[in-house]
Amino acid sequence: MSAEQGFFPLDQQLKVKGGQSENVSRLAVWLSGMVSFERAAEILEEVGRITCSRGTVWEQSQEWGAQFQAQEEQARKQAGRIDLKNGVVPGETQETRRMGVSMDGGMIHIREEGWKEVKIGCVFDVEMGKEKDVQTGDDLEIGCAANQTYATHLGEPEPFGQKVWAEAKQRGWTRAADTQVVADGAVWIWNLAQDHFYDSQQVVDWYHAKQHLCHAAEMLHGEESPGMHKWLNEQETRLFQGHADEIAGLIERQAQDKPCKDELKREAGYFRHNHHRMDYLEMRIQGWVIGSGMVESGAKQFKARLAGPGMHWSRKGAEKMLCIRSAILSNRFNQSWHTAYHSPQI
Repeated sequence: MSAEQGFFPLDQQLKVKGGQSENVSRLAVWLSGMVSFERAAEILEEVGRITCSRGTVWEQSQEWGAQFQAQEEQARKQAGRIDLKNGVVPGETQETRRMGVSMDGGMIHIREEGWKEVKIGCVFDVEMGKEKDVQTGDDLEIGCAANQTYATHLGEPEPFGQKVWAEAKQRGWTRAADTQVVADGAVWIWNLAQDHFYDSQQVVDWYHAKQHLCHAAEMLHGEESPGMHKWLNEQETRLFQGHADEIAGLIERQAQDKPCKDELKREAGYFRHNHHRMDYLEMRIQGWVIGSGMVESGAKQFKARLAGPGMHWSRKGAEKMLCIRSAILSNRFNQSWHTAYHSPQI
């Protein structure tokens, strides 16, 4: 386990702050972002021979989670909204790398409120990688997401959009040669993309688009019928080739005599509204990422800590833990800790 991931030598000279050694506090906070408070206390005892109760681990996460929150808020305020001229910020050096952002949501349980959505943003570099063609077995060069970092928000879209923009800006978004936004078809995501990433390539996640196409096929021809599979295979090829608008028209025409025509028309609207974000073949040729698996994987990792069996969070507690978890999953826990530890206490 690397130092960046959170383990530190226990025999070094330790500073003391607030009655806790820096190293013990740091370990307690890092572990609290990985496992339950109870398990974190057990690991400290089992691995480090450090006696630390569940309550102490919780207190440390609350204290230092607030400091991590303050860092995120400061970054959000400093980021603002930059108006680009010809895609370049004056005074910045343009780089050759390409970057992307994806957004999604996951549910956690908040005491006295019920299940609430945590909005999750993933910022990544777009790099070329290899994938096997399932039909020919040949190696294909495709765009892949690398070096993912995260921003989260428990609440409305706009503050979340500001946080994602702050994360992207810190990563060097305004210096990137070109950028993209990849996500499902949720309207709130594309509204944020228009507000904060308006000059970026946009693409609807290929797998979400296929799910909508499959749903239309089932309604038109019956679930798992030969006609359904034939129609789906034909239209999936057309969709990949960039003919989403034509598919929308086809669904609308074939929906006329169907009992579920209103639902089919909604599916047609999905393809018509997003057709300019569904030119998958061209996007693949240009080396862009066409799937949002990176943010969906991130959402699962956040939920693993915050939506486990029987977990019920206070709103403030969840917000602090989201900051700690973001720092860990973004591989910058050490950096965030160092800044927090040497900053005035809140």
